[in-house]
Amino acid sequence: MNDLIEALSIFAKYKNTYAPTHCEHDVLYIMKVTKEEVSAEDQARLDQLGFFWGEGPEGCWQSFRYGSA
Repeated sequence: MNDLIEALSIFAKYKNTYAPTHCEHDVLYIMKVTKEEVSAEDQARLDQLGFFWGEGPEGCWQSFRYGSA
């Protein structure tokens, strides 16, 4: 739980908007923060926390780690 809270806190530094998440097919998506907005240091930490930038049509941060119980 603490890792997820830390990751969400990092994303909140860049955009603190209503309903920034979406979960589908065991994938948690962070929809409103672009890769360009996130510093290299924070990108590295997000990678450690299980998030990666999806280049496909989703074009958003994704994690399989938090997508399902």
